[in-house]
Amino acid sequence: MALDTFLLDLLQDPADHGPLRYVAAREVLYNPRTHHAYAVRDDIPVLLAGETRVVDDVEHDEIMNDPTGRDTGRP
Repeated sequence: MALDTFLLDLLQDPADHGPLRYVAAREVLYNPRTHHAYAVRDDIPVLLAGETRVVDDVEHDEIMNDPTGRDTGRP
């Protein structure tokens, strides 16, 4: 199950307060500015700084080009 659209419109990175990229297939919320990924576990975003993981350039490109991804925040 994917995250609710209403929730995605509200979500932002807790560290820099910018939008995130959500990819349901990877269960990840990604900050392309800092190359940090937040896990989504059981449809719950884990937006804790200590729980992030660094994303390399290859995975960054895959996340950013994933056709199922969408940016958080209001359009």
